[in-house]
Amino acid sequence: MALPFLPGNSPHVHIGKERFHKSQHFNLSSGLPMLAGLEKPGIGGEPLVGQKIRSKYSVYPKGEGSDLPSWIAFDKQALCFEAYFRETVPISELETHRIRKCKIYFYLEDDTIQVVEPKWKNSGIPQGTLIHRHRIPLPPPNDDQFYKVLHFNINQDMVLYSRTFTVTNCDSFTKNFLTKLGVHLNEPAMMPDDPYSKHRQQLEGTMKPLRPYERRDTLKQFLDYDHKILRFYCFWDDTENMFGDPRELILHYYLADDTIEIFEVIPPNSGREHVPKFLCRSKVPKRSPVQMKLPGETTDRTVLNMVASKNQGQRFVLDSLNTGAASEEFYRDSDLTVGGEVNIWGRRVVITDCDEFTKEYYRSKYGIEDFTPVQCKVPPAPKPSNPVPPYNGFGSEEDSLSSCQGLFPKPPRKDFQKFMEKDRCGLNSNVLNFHAKMMTSDPVDKERMFIISFYLSDDSMSMFEWPQRNSGVLGGKFLARRRVRKPGQKLFKSEPFEYFTAQDLYVGASVCVNGINFQLLDADDYTLSYMEQHAEEFPRANTGNILSKLRSIPEGKQSEIRKFLSLSDPTNTGFIPYESF
Repeated sequence: MALPFLPGNSPHVHIGKERFHKSQHFNLSSGLPMLAGLEKPGIGGEPLVGQKIRSKYSVYPKGEGSDLPSWIAFDKQALCFEAYFRETVPISELETHRIRKCKIYFYLEDDTIQVVEPKWKNSGIPQGTLIHRHRIPLPPPNDDQFYKVLHFNINQDMVLYSRTFTVTNCDSFTKNFLTKLGVHLNEPAMMPDDPYSKHRQQLEGTMKPLRPYERRDTLKQFLDYDHKILRFYCFWDDTENMFGDPRELILHYYLADDTIEIFEVIPPNSGREHVPKFLCRSKVPKRSPVQMKLPGETTDRTVLNMVASKNQGQRFVLDSLNTGAASEEFYRDSDLTVGGEVNIWGRRVVITDCDEFTKEYYRSKYGIEDFTPVQCKVPPAPKPSNPVPPYNGFGSEEDSLSSCQGLFPKPPRKDFQKFMEKDRCGLNSNVLNFHAKMMTSDPVDKERMFIISFYLSDDSMSMFEWPQRNSGVLGGKFLARRRVRKPGQKLFKSEPFEYFTAQDLYVGASVCVNGINFQLLDADDYTLSYMEQHAEEFPRANTGNILSKLRSIPEGKQSEIRKFLSLSDPTNTGFIPYESF
């Protein structure tokens, strides 16, 4: 039951309303006030009484689900129509008009239109996008409005910027979309033929041979063997020619297209100019022709002239038997073997060897196992000897030798690795110290005691005399640190000098230093321990060598030694006094 029309019983029209703005109906044009918006709505965007506002964009029925705007719901969706327009050609004798086919795209998200004409090869007409994507106004007098989705249909004319397009058909998506909008689609129209395009198709058809050339598919070979190259080492004997000499070559065979490329190995100081390639990459014929053939002389197909009369013209037919065709054989991978010969444009090249990839390729494809290299190289001439001049006495031996090895002498190199291994490191001094005395009949020199230090880092030696009271001899440094030559060597000679090494020093050895003989009496604990730890370098400190010498003593002497040991150690403790030993 309706409520009576009394105050307080009817709802107010502005309850729940949030927009109360006014539309601008007046504006200034050239300083004169004028009415600018006849179709603008009233307060809050509501139409005035009796006013009908036309929408600026296409209105689509709301579907089920979420109420999305058109620019989201129809994103990347477009209607495609097939159309054409007629263009007059006033300055041509072959045609009076031209039918230009195109496609019209209507984008549903923003009602924009794009017209594209497919490009025709060698047409001479600027084709492609005829009208860029934008909103296109309707023809006058409705040019204040734009094309919408309901303006489109097939088998009708559309005027876009004074050019009439005839829509002939559309795709399946466009048909379904327009049908769902309630648009009754017309029957598709036929596309008229373009006389000039038809004429050009007939001309191109006459250019095509009725029996085309046989197609040779080389793509499979390229895909299977691309970047796979066979490498052969070759030899070319050019000594028969003037100023000729043996040449070393490297032959590359490309499996992708059966081409050959040759490089020359130019040794240093040969006097020959280095060139990039001996033979550029190309196919090499097995029999080099006497004269190079001109382009077009070698073809895959041949033709026969059936009429040889000048009046009747010439009539050619295709020769299926290839009578008189010039065939030319080229080198293949099966023709290249180690020890074989290759005719490189009249040059006899012998294949001497190949790399491992080439050997594996021939094993797997042809089952070849014999790849014995061919020796064609001349053995190199022996290098002349460079005798070293004798030592001249100036500086050390190494300095004198370096002045003979180059124009600019360099300081002699030292054994840096030995220095790093044998240099002092913590408590390991790597210095062997021996207690020595002079071997002389002089009673004063007999009592002189020396300490000989041998440095393992550079095989140098130094001597220090132990000071004694009332001996009449000053102690101190007797020999500065240096390498000491062994006695009995010539001073001026070409051979290098021999110096004392660590193996020449042991307890009981005699050492001649600058013409003075010394006998080593004892060594410190570090020296004895070092020599025992490195027994492979010091054979006199090797326990195994000592025991083997004791075992080699005759049996009679061994029984005498056992008797001596039993008397010296009656309790069998394993130790005997040093004096008795």
